[in-house]
Amino acid sequence: MVQAQYNEESIRSLDWKEHIRLRPGMYIGKMGNGSSPDDGIYVLLKEVIDNSIDEFVMGNGKTIEIAIKQNKVTVRDFGRGIPLGKVIDCVSKINTGAKYDSKVFKKSVGLNGVGTKAANALSSYFKIRSIREGKSKIAEFNQGNIIIDSPIQSTSSRKGTTVSFIPDEELFGKFRFLNEYVERMLWNYCYLNPGLTILFNGKKLYSEKGLYDLLEKNIDTDILYPIIHLHGDDIEVAITHCKNQYSEQYYSFVNGQHTVQGGTHQGAFRQALVKTIRDFYGKNYEASDIRQAINAAISIKVIEPVFESQTKTKLGSTEMEPEGVTILTFVQDFLKKNLDNFLHKNTEVATILQKKIQEAENERKAMAGVKKLARERAKKASLHNKKLRDCRIHYNDQKQSNRAESTIFITEGDSASGSITKTRDINTQAVFSLRGKPLNSFGLSKKVVYENEEFNLLQAALNIEQGIDDLRYNKIIIATDADVDGMHIRLLIITFFLQFFPELIKEGHVYILQTPLFRVRNKKKTYYCYNDQEKKDAILEIGTNSEITRFKGLGEISPNEFKRFIGPDMRIEPVILGKESTIEDLLRYFMGKNTKERQDFIIQNLRVEDNIESI
Repeated sequence: MVQAQYNEESIRSLDWKEHIRLRPGMYIGKMGNGSSPDDGIYVLLKEVIDNSIDEFVMGNGKTIEIAIKQNKVTVRDFGRGIPLGKVIDCVSKINTGAKYDSKVFKKSVGLNGVGTKAANALSSYFKIRSIREGKSKIAEFNQGNIIIDSPIQSTSSRKGTTVSFIPDEELFGKFRFLNEYVERMLWNYCYLNPGLTILFNGKKLYSEKGLYDLLEKNIDTDILYPIIHLHGDDIEVAITHCKNQYSEQYYSFVNGQHTVQGGTHQGAFRQALVKTIRDFYGKNYEASDIRQAINAAISIKVIEPVFESQTKTKLGSTEMEPEGVTILTFVQDFLKKNLDNFLHKNTEVATILQKKIQEAENERKAMAGVKKLARERAKKASLHNKKLRDCRIHYNDQKQSNRAESTIFITEGDSASGSITKTRDINTQAVFSLRGKPLNSFGLSKKVVYENEEFNLLQAALNIEQGIDDLRYNKIIIATDADVDGMHIRLLIITFFLQFFPELIKEGHVYILQTPLFRVRNKKKTYYCYNDQEKKDAILEIGTNSEITRFKGLGEISPNEFKRFIGPDMRIEPVILGKESTIEDLLRYFMGKNTKERQDFIIQNLRVEDNIESI
């Protein structure tokens, strides 16, 4: 092998935009096409909005206007506006910004002065306008290169900053913004900043009660007692427990940033809650019994927080400020005083909570033998590699998380799982094979998860018995045939998640794999079509003298063909919960006993496919 020369010519210095475009993951995490809530296009949006939020926090501007049309994003605030002579520098020079001065941005959302630079460099179109003291400055860029530098002009418009951008398709592919993900992000901004108005495509988002509103809006089952809402300096907490829920659900924030992977503050809250409850009741209850079915939100403000990545999804700081009190002590002292006082004053709530803990304790003891046997079965099955073909990257809580890069396909049948197993990326993609249709778990207790082999092994594969903090795969992709049986299996899996692990869906981990229904080809070209319209377009492109194949199942797609459908251009659709009905109502309608209402719906929406053979 010829060894490459290493000399002075091997050393390169990239300018700011070249480095961002060459290594975008360093700045925005992963790329993605918008199907996942942590895809890069949402990080770009967040980074731009963060600057507007900082203005609001410091008392400048009460409204932020956001519009997304045809993948063009526009964010307009009514803050102070960027100093006009520094507008271009602030969006095109790394290590330039006001956030290095902690006196000005003491507990800022953004930290490193990188966000808008990344949005600029990774966009095919980027425009910024700043208005201050009756004057305006506009600059436009393409892939970080300035193309229009307008002179400062007088204006009668209100002060503030407007940023417009279109993420670059060269990097993000055929992306799309999902309004559900954007709205979730914007609502979090409102909950964390009561009094802020956000207008998203004309829709008003506003919160008066902060984290209380967050829980009230996100909980879709009955609660055991009214939400406990506690405030303090640099901390806000909302807590309740829910009926018919087994898992723990947390929403944690630092300086306005939604830390979806938790971190030291969320861990401190979980520990402090347990200690406070034990001390209040004077009993050494198990932590899992105290926290079962809890829904809680915590927000803290920290000077110069340290995150585990630029995208700020997990807090790494252990202290509230340099050389200050630890986060654990801070949260513990707050709950010890405020939650303890609340429970002493609200004895009815204290009684309900203790009864809930005791019920969880009794259930845990009754289930001890079942769980032990289930774990032994899961371990044995894993050793013999019967169900799970794992990947090489796992989520390891003791090291830096690689979960963001990992995917697991849940499929049914030997032929389908075989095709995916042969063509997957063994480093990042795992396969879990179901045996037949899983049980309809609607209305069943958690005991069924351990007694049913399929559910028990799936739970073990995902590593979610104790909640999703240790979830081993970022994407859980249901890969079933696009026929009635496949859709039924898909619905049964989703029912299992909604019944016992709804946070998997609420936090955007569950997807449906889209595979082609048709192959249209001749001797020169081959098109894979996902719907009737794509098939018709392919026939027009190739001509009527073409071979048309209807794929009836995943097993009919050869491994060589399958590789392209689970590669970089993989089409997946996220499973997103609407707000029209609760999870319980949704499951009762689709998975409960047959009702005339559901029968009427099926009849009214029945669609007969075209006769493929007649083409």
